[in-house]
Amino acid sequence: MVFPERFSNLPEYAFPRLRTLLDGVEPGGDPILMTIGEPRHAFPEWIADILNANLQSFAKYPENDGTLALRRAQADWLGQRYGVDVDPATEVQALNGTREGLYNACMALCPERKNGQQPVVLTPNPFYQVYAVAALSVGAEPIYLPATAETGDLPDFHAVDPEILDRTAIAYICSPANPQGAVASADYWKALITLAETHDFKILADECYSEIYRDTPPTGALEVAQRMGADPERVVIFHSLSKRSNLPGLRSGFCAGGPQNIARLKQLRAYAGAPLPMPLQAVAEAVWRDEEHVAHNRALYQEKYAIADEIFGDVQGYAGPEAGFFLWLPVQDAEQATVKLWQETGVKVLPGSYLARDVDGVTPGHDKIRVAMVAEKEEMRRGLMLIRETLYD
Repeated sequence: MVFPERFSNLPEYAFPRLRTLLDGVEPGGDPILMTIGEPRHAFPEWIADILNANLQSFAKYPENDGTLALRRAQADWLGQRYGVDVDPATEVQALNGTREGLYNACMALCPERKNGQQPVVLTPNPFYQVYAVAALSVGAEPIYLPATAETGDLPDFHAVDPEILDRTAIAYICSPANPQGAVASADYWKALITLAETHDFKILADECYSEIYRDTPPTGALEVAQRMGADPERVVIFHSLSKRSNLPGLRSGFCAGGPQNIARLKQLRAYAGAPLPMPLQAVAEAVWRDEEHVAHNRALYQEKYAIADEIFGDVQGYAGPEAGFFLWLPVQDAEQATVKLWQETGVKVLPGSYLARDVDGVTPGHDKIRVAMVAEKEEMRRGLMLIRETLYD
């Protein structure tokens, strides 16, 4: 039996790996799960009415690209949120969750060779793991750039060897960053887009946490690219209802970019896509057009930021996130801290090293745990207090 080698060296995915780590270890209290970024705030109640009104559409094959009405809602949202102008017919692609899009964008847009050589895909380290699998799937060389406190928790693309940049076909970037919560400034985006123009690579900007922030709405990659007059094919952005609207199970997202990029994504999806069912597209259209529930959701997270700052503010190395809903807490050893918390308190967190790759003997996140602040406020406070008392007092 012969199997492909390209995925043979992948580590076990983060959550099965966590289960292996804690297998046989009894929790030291009622479990408080703070591992996965699955929002547990309420989604809008009126969603049920829209779904019920469109149930008959389950009898139809879904529109593969997303209905034009859905893409118009997404394009309109981009215009209101970022002031960008995109054509819903040619520059927006509805997605069955952004993980699908982040993977398929690399499949559709990464060339087989770049300047006569194996292409490179750049990714932050630590990172959302689909970036690495996408790079391996297209035969590119993934290169992991440290995104640590020393680099402002975002990758320093300008530190990459120019010869590597000349081979680079795609650069993944997540802002607000998962897991650190760092936000790329307008200057950061401008410098990265200028670098991409110089070395001719595409930027795939994962902006799924953009609507959860402390004070200032994060700047978007396409917003800066259009302001600069950059090549419209230079940047593809990805957005989702999972975090913005507490609807991870809806599996509704979209990408937007230049018409040539989107045409290639549509072509691939026509052969291998899994479009969102029509009743869910109707729900997504309405949700993208409503901001009231988004503002309410953001206010709940802003209360949670304040709780986290109160509990950990005097802990050396603590930095509250600028955006998103993860805490990236300092520890000596991520796995040991995770086991200790579970064994003594029942609080379950994720070792930061499970989100990263070893590069030259260093694994970013080996001294961090990721804590998802998604639970109801008082349960979250209880979990954070147990973390504080167990690891820092």
